[in-house]
Amino acid sequence: MLGYHFSLYDPNEGGKTKFEQLLDLFMQLLTYTSGDVSEALNWLTQLDKQYGLTNDEYGLGDFIDELKEKGYIDENKQNGEIHITPKTEKSIRKRSLEEIFGKLKKTKQGEHRTYKPGQGDEINPETRPYQFGDMLEQIDFVSSIRNAQINHGVDGLQMHEDDLEIRETDFKSQTSTVLMIDISHSMILYGEDRITPAKKVAMALSELITTKYPKDTLDIVVFGNDAWTIEIKDIAYLQVGPYHTNTVAGLELAMDILRRRKNPNKQIFMITDGKPTCLKIGKKYYKNSFGLDRKVINRCINLAAQCKKLKIPITTFMIATDPYLQKFVQEFTETNHGKAYFASLDNLGAFIFKDFESGKRKTVY
Repeated sequence: MLGYHFSLYDPNEGGKTKFEQLLDLFMQLLTYTSGDVSEALNWLTQLDKQYGLTNDEYGLGDFIDELKEKGYIDENKQNGEIHITPKTEKSIRKRSLEEIFGKLKKTKQGEHRTYKPGQGDEINPETRPYQFGDMLEQIDFVSSIRNAQINHGVDGLQMHEDDLEIRETDFKSQTSTVLMIDISHSMILYGEDRITPAKKVAMALSELITTKYPKDTLDIVVFGNDAWTIEIKDIAYLQVGPYHTNTVAGLELAMDILRRRKNPNKQIFMITDGKPTCLKIGKKYYKNSFGLDRKVINRCINLAAQCKKLKIPITTFMIATDPYLQKFVQEFTETNHGKAYFASLDNLGAFIFKDFESGKRKTVY
């Protein structure tokens, strides 16, 4: 008989230990506190008081001790400060990847491979005769020596150019990516926490690129009044500053980085609330937070066009739902022929995918 069977919910039924349950919550809190362990533990204590997360057998003190034993946190014996370890930083990025991009359908779309024979790092079982210009390391000496013995006899080994065989390799393309993150004050305005979802997307993207495409290059650029680079491990610690949004500075730095990369495939990922408000002209800052200033917008659009000429697509992750901000992102994306993902704060896993090259529109879950 088909139907539904209802039973009492048991939080322990999933097989997770009390430590694993608290660890999941602790990792989430660390993202909101920008890696501040003390603040995250204070929040966890308040949640424990309200919802009874622990019991007489396993308390928060036991959880903290186990965090230290398993290498998730480390305590400075001189001043007593507690900080997270590289293991925790890696775990936060991995959890962000699973939360946002986990359960993606297996597809060949997004793979940047080609099976054209040529110089590369994927060995191909096929061989071919030597041609002028082939590299020495491409020579298959076993096959070449066999050819020499067949063609010239075993006695007095001679090897001619016609005896040489070349081992083919499949060329595997590599991609250089710059990930731009908006840390302007508008990312926390109007009662909306936009920086935490932005950090989650950034950590998910960085973990995806570094684990699935380890030969690719990834640079992280943050931009407020100015733009500068940070390490991947620093994403979890990012905080919003008292900055305007100098998108132009971020794009210029990203383009400068990609110019120095030798990979032919280059791209920019930009996470922002979509409102450029600042330019640096000489040593002075031109700022306007009211609406969309065409002086600022035009510079952004011009850079989008330059990136298009340089064959650098820009993918924008839009952490805002304001119609006029989305209109700017649409104009920016159309100029670059890139892509835009509009993500709501409460459901980052679902994006409205805009593909301006094919003119198609679909929702990605």
